Amino acid sequence: MSIHPVYNFSYSPAVQSLMPMIYAAWADRVLTPSEVRILRIEADALDFLTADDKALLSDWSNPMRPPSPYLFKYWEIELRRAADEYSQESELKISLVDLGLFMAGNSSKRLPEDSRRIDWARSDIRTQLEAFEEALQQIGLDTYYSIFPEIGHRRQIAQEKETTSFETEDLTSLLDDQYGDLRRRVKTLLCDPVFRYRNLRIKEDYRQQVLEWCKYLAEQGLGAYSYPVEYGGKNDMGQYAAVFETLGYHDLSLTIKFGVQFGLFGGSVLWLGTKRHHDRYMEAIGTMELPGCFAMTETGHGSNVRGLETTATYDPDTDEFIIDSPHRAAGKEYIGNALHGRMASVFAQLIVDGENHGVHAILVPLRDEAGNELPGIEVQDNGYKLGLNGVDNGRIWFDQVRVPRVNLLNRFGDVDENGQYQSPIENPSRRFFTMLGTLVGGRVCVPRAGLSAAKSALTIAVRYALKRRQFAPTFTEPETLLLDYPSHQRRLMPLLAKSYALDFALTYLTTRYVNRSEEDIREIETLAAGLKSYATWFTTECIQECREACGGKGYLAENRFAALKADTDIFTTFEGDNTVLMQLVAKGVLSEFRKEFHEEGNLAILRYLGTRLSTAISERNPFAIRNTDPDHLRDEEFQLAAFRYREGKILYSLTQRMRALIKNGYSAYDAGLRCQNHMLNLANAFVERIILEQFLAVSRNIDNEALQQVVKRLSDLFALHTIETHRGWYLEQEYLAPVKAKAIRREVDALCASLRQDAAALVDAFAIPDELLAAEIVVARPKN
Repeated sequence: MSIHPVYNFSYSPAVQSLMPMIYAAWADRVLTPSEVRILRIEADALDFLTADDKALLSDWSNPMRPPSPYLFKYWEIELRRAADEYSQESELKISLVDLGLFMAGNSSKRLPEDSRRIDWARSDIRTQLEAFEEALQQIGLDTYYSIFPEIGHRRQIAQEKETTSFETEDLTSLLDDQYGDLRRRVKTLLCDPVFRYRNLRIKEDYRQQVLEWCKYLAEQGLGAYSYPVEYGGKNDMGQYAAVFETLGYHDLSLTIKFGVQFGLFGGSVLWLGTKRHHDRYMEAIGTMELPGCFAMTETGHGSNVRGLETTATYDPDTDEFIIDSPHRAAGKEYIGNALHGRMASVFAQLIVDGENHGVHAILVPLRDEAGNELPGIEVQDNGYKLGLNGVDNGRIWFDQVRVPRVNLLNRFGDVDENGQYQSPIENPSRRFFTMLGTLVGGRVCVPRAGLSAAKSALTIAVRYALKRRQFAPTFTEPETLLLDYPSHQRRLMPLLAKSYALDFALTYLTTRYVNRSEEDIREIETLAAGLKSYATWFTTECIQECREACGGKGYLAENRFAALKADTDIFTTFEGDNTVLMQLVAKGVLSEFRKEFHEEGNLAILRYLGTRLSTAISERNPFAIRNTDPDHLRDEEFQLAAFRYREGKILYSLTQRMRALIKNGYSAYDAGLRCQNHMLNLANAFVERIILEQFLAVSRNIDNEALQQVVKRLSDLFALHTIETHRGWYLEQEYLAPVKAKAIRREVDALCASLRQDAAALVDAFAIPDELLAAEIVVARPKN
C-alpha cells in the first residue's frame, strides 16, 4: 500500500485511535525489533481493525520504509491540532490512549449514521488500546510524550508540582503577611464579571468605566480603610496599603484613581486638616459622594514644591482666601480626578497681610453637584497619555476664586478670626517638611502597586517559558522548553529573586510607616524615597525583560505587557521623580552620618575609622579576596559585608570629596552639584543594603525548613547577582579578585538553574487569579 500525505487525517476512526502511538514509535526515526513486533502482533490482535486498517499498519511497521518527512510532518501537525483541542476539556492525567480515543470519536461523528459501527466509549476498546500503549511504554515511550506541546506541558507542570521543594501556599502566606484574608477578598471582588477588563480605546468611555469600578470599591468600604472608625474607616493604613497593592494586579487606571481619591485627596484632608474638616468631609470622601483631587504639581514646578506659584491670599474684609493662578505656567498640571472631581486640595503660597508663609493646602470647590465648573475655575483635559488613560488627568487654573477661611487645612498653620497667622511649628522650613512628611504614604503605596504589575509580568513570562518550546538537538527529538535554556533562566530568575526581595523590603517600609513616630519619621521618609525609586525602576526593567522573553507573543495587547508597560512607566515620575528622590536619599544618609558624628564626637569618628581599618585589613587578606568556595559565597556574612562595604566606602569618599570642594571655596550647593552622581551611587548602595538586610531577616525567621531553604536561595541569588552587577566597582576597589568575581558569576548561574525547578511554584505563590492575569498565552494553563 502506498503512503500518501495526510490532510486532517483521512484515515478510518480505528486507525486514528492508534495514530498517537504510531507517531511516537517512529519519533526517533528508528523502529526497533521490539517495536516492529508490537506494531504487527499487538495491532493484529485488535478486534476493531478492518483488513484494510491492518494492511496499512503493517506497511507502517516496516523498518526499512519509514514514513517520509512530508508524511511525518503532517502527522505531527494533525496530532498537535487534536492535542490542542483535547486540552480544552481534558484532565491533567492524559495518555496517548486518551488522545487516540478522542480523535477516533470525533472522526466517527462525521461518518454517516449507518457507518458508525463502533462506540469509542466502550471500556473493552480502551482496555485493548491501553495494553497496546503499555507494551510500547515498556521500551521507553515515556520520552515521546513531550512531542505533543499541550500534553508535554501538562506533564511538565504535574512533574514540577510533584518536585517543588516547598508548599506554594506556605510561601503565599508569607507574602500576604497579616493581610491574607483581605487580599483574597479584594481578588474575589476583582474577579467578579463587573470588573472584567474591557478594551476601551475612547478615553471618555474608559474613564467612565474606571469611575464606576471605583464606586463599586467605595461601596465595599475599601477606600476608607485608613480613615478613623467614626468616618467609616478602620484606622488601619496597613490594610489600605494591602488593598492598593492588590488592585495593582488589575487595571492600573483603577489603582491610580483609587489612590487619588482615597489616598491623596482623602489623605490630605485627614493628615493636613483638623476635626472641622474631618467631620464635614471624610465620610463623603470615603463613599465617593465627594470626588476630589490633589492639586499640587504645576506646569512650571513639579519636584520643586516650595516654588509653587499659585497663591492663597487672605482677605480680612470678607474672611476669605482668594485662590489665583498668576499666569498659565502656574496652573495645576496632571491632576488626577480633574474631570470628575468636585473639590480639590490646592497647594498654594499662603499670603496673610502681605507676608508669605509658604506653601499650605486649602480646599477649593471645583464643580457643583451637577458637575458644572464653578466661576473662576478652568479645567482642561490633559488628553491621551502613554498609559493610564482611564484616569482623568487635567490642568486647573484659578482666577480670583474665593473660598471661606475655614477651608484652609490648618493642622500645621492657621489664620484665626482676627486674621492672624498661627502655627505650632515656628520654623517655616521645618513646617514645610513636616507637612510633606505626613503625605509620604503615597511613596509607600505606589511601589507596591508597581511591584504587583512586575509580578504579573513575571508570572506570564515564567509560565510561558514552561510552555513554549524552541529548537531541538535533532529533527526527531523534542524541542526544548524556554526555561530550560540557561540564558532564559538568567533573564528571569534574578528578576524573580529581586521581586521577592522588594516585597519583603516594602512590607518592612509599610510596617515602619504604620508605626511611625516623630523621632523616626525622617528616616522613614528616606526609606520611602529610596524604595519607591528602586522598586519602580525595577518594575520598568522587569516588564520590559519579560515582554522580550515572550517574543512576538509578548507584543500582542491580549497578553497584557503593552498595558503593563504603558501604565507603570509614569511610576518612576509621579510621587516624586526617581532621580530627585534618590538625591534626597543621599542627603538623608549624609545627614545621619553628620548627626552621628556631631552627637558622639570623637568616639563615633574612632569607631568609624576602626571599622575602616578592620575592613582594610580584610580587603588585603589574599584568602578573603580570592575565596571562591560556594559556601563562603552563600554565607550571609560575606554578602552583608560586601553590601555594607560598598555603602560605607562610597559614603566616606563622598564626604571627603565634598569637604575638599568646600575647603577650596565652593558653596555647599555647588559642591553638591559636582558630587551629584556620587550621591546617586550612595543612595543606590544604601537602598540595596536595606533590601538585603530585610530579605535575610525574613529568611532567618522562617521556621518551615523547606520554605526557609527556597527563600534563602532567592536571597542568595539577589545578593550575588547584585554584587555581580557592581563587579567593576568591587574589582576597582580590590575587594574582589578576578577569580572570585568569576566564581560569583558561576554561582549566580548555579542558583538560576537550581530555582528553575521551583519557578512555577514561585510565581504561583503570587496567587494572581487568571481573571486578573488575563494573558491569553498563559491563562489557559491547566490548574492543578
